[in-house]
Amino acid sequence: MKKELLDVLVCPKTHQKLHIEQEALDGSEIVSGYLVSSDLNHRYKVIKGVPRFVDSENYSDNFGMQWNMYSKTQLDSYSGQSISADRFWNATGWDKDSLKDKWVLDVGCGSGRFTEIALSSGAKVIALDYSNAVDACYENFKGNANFHVIQGDIYELPFDIEFFSFIYCLGVLQHTPYPEKAFLLLPKVLKKNGSFCVDLYEKSWKSALLPKYWLRPITKRLPRLFLFSVLKRIIPCLLLISRIIRSVPVVGRSIHRAVPVVNYYGIYPLSKQQHLEWSLLDTFDWLAPQYDNPQTRNTARLWMEKANFHNIEVLKAGHLVARGEK
Repeated sequence: MKKELLDVLVCPKTHQKLHIEQEALDGSEIVSGYLVSSDLNHRYKVIKGVPRFVDSENYSDNFGMQWNMYSKTQLDSYSGQSISADRFWNATGWDKDSLKDKWVLDVGCGSGRFTEIALSSGAKVIALDYSNAVDACYENFKGNANFHVIQGDIYELPFDIEFFSFIYCLGVLQHTPYPEKAFLLLPKVLKKNGSFCVDLYEKSWKSALLPKYWLRPITKRLPRLFLFSVLKRIIPCLLLISRIIRSVPVVGRSIHRAVPVVNYYGIYPLSKQQHLEWSLLDTFDWLAPQYDNPQTRNTARLWMEKANFHNIEVLKAGHLVARGEK
């Protein structure tokens, strides 16, 4: 944790300023200590360089487990592709130069696939995640002077109102217990005229037929490590079956979706090992989360209007995207 972050954070319970106690330093980094509210009633640990505003165990544990095991798989700098950058810029529609030197909030950062893209634009990025995936994100980017990371709750954000110039939340809201509530809390910390972007799983009759939705009542109750281990063993076979079915003329591209595996062959130019890892991680994302709440286009637009955004756009850019300005 960089000392600069002390000027940014507030107590998520009271919105009072925080000060540091019992800190241990590694150069300019605060690696451990306690963040204490002004009234001394609330204390939050700094562990391994990361401020922790939530309990170590919570409903997002599955994400923390997978991103700490495969912390670099989806980073463009590691894959050698522009997959994360393409998704980021296509979803947000932002101009790279406009982010330079601005404060940007990455909500649900995971190991930092989109954090990396925002940092590459010269933005000052605060990456927030509910899970201990923040440890992977910290290790990936701790050497970047513009990088900060926090383990915190989307429902209790530790920031002053109207602080950030840009906020994005990609691949996250559908995995929260109350997506609309989470959505409507984010604009509070966005500056007037600030830019905002979320993406969501789209709710439709086609998505309802995806195999993940008839498997999830079982798989989301399985021990996370057990499910991950099982998937790691069977993904190569499921991928092969999916590829064979998809090669069937006319109907293959439709019926291969009945195989419960995420298949990026023919979509992303990855190596065989990368295909296995991406399929494993995203299939686990299908089956393990406690919550999976897709939304319709009308609902996404309604949320944007409730938040009083202008220049609203709701579109399909891989996922269902909603973006606008405060």
